[in-house]
Amino acid sequence: MHQLTNPLLPGFYPDPSICRVGDDFYMVTSSFSYFPGVPVFHSRDLCHWEQIGHCLNRPEQLPLDWQHISGGIYAPTIRWHDGLFYMVTTNVSSGGNFYVTAEDPAGPWSNPVHIRGAAGIDPTIFWDEDGTAYMTATTDWAEHKPDVWIAQIDLQENCIVGERRIAWQGAMVNAWSPEAPHIYRKDGWYYLMIAEGGTEDYHAVTIARSRDILGPYEGYPGNPILTHRHLGLDYSICNVGHGDLVQLQDGSWYMVALASRLYGGYHKNMGRETFIAPVDWSGEWPVVSPGTGRVEWTYPAPALPEHPFPPQDQDDFRALCWNTLGTPGPETFTAEKSRLTLRSGMDWLVPDGLPRLLAPNGCPGFYARRQQHMRFSAGVTLTVPAAGEAGLMLLQHGFNHLRIGLRRTEDGVRAEVVRSEKCGKPDYLNPRDYPRHVDVLWAGSCDEPQVRISLCAEGQRHFFTVNGQRVAEADGSFLGSETAGGFVGAYVGCYVSGSGAEAVFADFRYQGE
Repeated sequence: MHQLTNPLLPGFYPDPSICRVGDDFYMVTSSFSYFPGVPVFHSRDLCHWEQIGHCLNRPEQLPLDWQHISGGIYAPTIRWHDGLFYMVTTNVSSGGNFYVTAEDPAGPWSNPVHIRGAAGIDPTIFWDEDGTAYMTATTDWAEHKPDVWIAQIDLQENCIVGERRIAWQGAMVNAWSPEAPHIYRKDGWYYLMIAEGGTEDYHAVTIARSRDILGPYEGYPGNPILTHRHLGLDYSICNVGHGDLVQLQDGSWYMVALASRLYGGYHKNMGRETFIAPVDWSGEWPVVSPGTGRVEWTYPAPALPEHPFPPQDQDDFRALCWNTLGTPGPETFTAEKSRLTLRSGMDWLVPDGLPRLLAPNGCPGFYARRQQHMRFSAGVTLTVPAAGEAGLMLLQHGFNHLRIGLRRTEDGVRAEVVRSEKCGKPDYLNPRDYPRHVDVLWAGSCDEPQVRISLCAEGQRHFFTVNGQRVAEADGSFLGSETAGGFVGAYVGCYVSGSGAEAVFADFRYQGE
């Protein structure tokens, strides 16, 4: 029998939301300041998932401030109603709460429709049995202590109707960060499920219910229904929370939620990932992961036909897994199957961490994919640019990063491994010069030096090579979200820095185990 294996979506895929339409399941996750935004996944058995697109893949849909990596898109919700998919979310960097729609979840999705009167973050839309639509979200700090509000929404006029009522303040007294609300109707009750406790160790899923959708809501005496905060800081799955429920055709229930994997100590380099657990809702309240009450690494699969998808070539530079940091301009990159031309409009890798020039194309020269494994290797062949610096980078929030970069010199090529933490003065590890007589770098042309560089990780030990020769080693534990802060996870990929610099990359390979 096939199994559900956690994490369901490995790597930085937080705040999952799920819906079922017939025999098909669809899921979206947060993307913060990475473009395209809000990846969309499809499954038919809950075990196997394929990415089919992004909800926000056009610049006019997604203006982003790349310098605030943990800004941008927060906590999307995906729902289906009357033949149309809705994805509702918050762009905390520009415009606030909005939704987009599509007949096909693979796209195209509409331009954003901003909702008047809908303050706060983490919005959800719910349709009652009579077709009336309601929105829930978290109140804005500027107007109210964070609580969860609910109100009727007019989707023709795109505005809140009447009063926004405080629906619930969370299970704990003075609950920290009540957010991520979702509403479900079952057996004559409206259930309001939220996250609280912040996004780190005390994260949790709690639930309340009411006979009236507008409340008041009464909390479940057994809250929280899911958390790992009682398991200690050395438990291998931590900060579990921010869930969404889905009911299968046979009446069974499952929850998707975010959590992080620890490795090399209390470090979470990959950030918050998507996990899944079965739910017993035969009683009045849902019981998550019956028998253990915690998220396990595996579960028996639901009673659905197994439906694997053909493997996707994620090393293809055109694959859906690749992102830029910030909204790119038309000249930022040109991606072919195995060849990438990446351009930079500024020096953005400088000691104080601030760009010396504004980027005319709207974002730095960074084109990358998520780190998804504790042990992995990433390598690429780089044609060293005539000006500026280019190479491979492993990037976390706050511009904490490890990189191996190459630049031209008068006598050849200089390779540098750099460790940069919290925008402080970077550490240069064992820089090396390769003079022109090292023919292997030039691949037969003195004008176009080509170098194979790689970054390999064995837990928190990271190794860097030039043409297969190891040149440096660095500890990567400072790349954990608990150290770097923020809400994202590590990305690995290609970069170029320097005003007007352009670099060509070929034959990228990522392998994990």
